[in-house]
Amino acid sequence: MADDGGDQKFKQEGNAQGNVINLVVKDQTGNEVHFKVKMKTKLEKVFNAYCNKKGVEPSSVRFLFDGTRVSPGATPDELGMEDGDVLDCVIEQVGGR
Repeated sequence: MADDGGDQKFKQEGNAQGNVINLVVKDQTGNEVHFKVKMKTKLEKVFNAYCNKKGVEPSSVRFLFDGTRVSPGATPDELGMEDGDVLDCVIEQVGGR
């Protein structure tokens, strides 16, 4: 049982050091889905999890952070994300001028 306390302490320390953050994915209707993400995890995992939860194809939506499109290969660390930041999910539009 002593290991359980040590594991819990390790998880708290990892979170306190900023290794894990909470991200919010918000769609155009205002609905939010919350994710806990490691700073070095590619955001593609978040995108796929969100699309699976909402039942949409990943190719039909785009994700934006601070108004800029986010690459699936990017990580929260690379984008300078902090705990509680919001990713906007918008439907892809084709065409137009």
